[in-house]
Amino acid sequence: MDHAAVLALYDRDMREGARPESSDARIERTGGVVRHVGGEGGWNGVLWSDLDGVDADAAIAAQVAFFAERGAEFEWKHHGHDRPADLGRRLLEAGFTAEPEETLMIGETSDQLVDVPQPQGVRIERVTDAAGVELMVAANERAFGHDGSFLRDLVLARLAGDPDTIVALVALAGDEPVSSARLELVPGTRFAGLWGGGTAPEWRGRGVYRALIAHRARIAAERGYRYLQVDASDQSRPILERLGFSALTTTTPYVYTP
Repeated sequence: MDHAAVLALYDRDMREGARPESSDARIERTGGVVRHVGGEGGWNGVLWSDLDGVDADAAIAAQVAFFAERGAEFEWKHHGHDRPADLGRRLLEAGFTAEPEETLMIGETSDQLVDVPQPQGVRIERVTDAAGVELMVAANERAFGHDGSFLRDLVLARLAGDPDTIVALVALAGDEPVSSARLELVPGTRFAGLWGGGTAPEWRGRGVYRALIAHRARIAAERGYRYLQVDASDQSRPILERLGFSALTTTTPYVYTP
């Protein structure tokens, strides 16, 4: 993989050329910034910027003012190669709070099309209705230890309004939800996003996470996507590296609350 070329393609397709996440959201391009303005209860944030040391502070202030007028919390999704080099420091000085850093990892979809055995006693099911979403949320809450309301709202809205752009999955041991994950598909790009993969602590190390990656890779390949993209935590990065994913840059959410 040509890391520089793939990162440039990712920036162009997934950040600068981003699409709204729902029918009532919109993408706006203003002052060297691409921002996502969410619909009712949706995500707000800055996805991409092309700034320098002269205009960065003014651009940050403009985004703060824009979302503050809406009374909305928003996230500046900062990547390690973004300019200027001290953009993270400038965001902190403007009142943002940095959340844990993750690693942008990219893998070739074809590399994941291997015969991965189903973990013993576990089956993977597609989520298509509200009952399935509740199982998915329960698995997510067990895996990450936080409230899953955002996931519930996101998946229900996407299944209702844009079902072709999301594949939601839950792994079950009997009737017990032990893991969940979703595949985000962006039409017109070469990237399919792997999101939300998490397994209940007592089920880790049994191949559930790996099985969910392979399952989603098969779907992505069938729909013509060349690359799989993950914002990886420190916990998942070693697993992904062993599977052939490459670390291209870091990504840090900077959150501003009015």
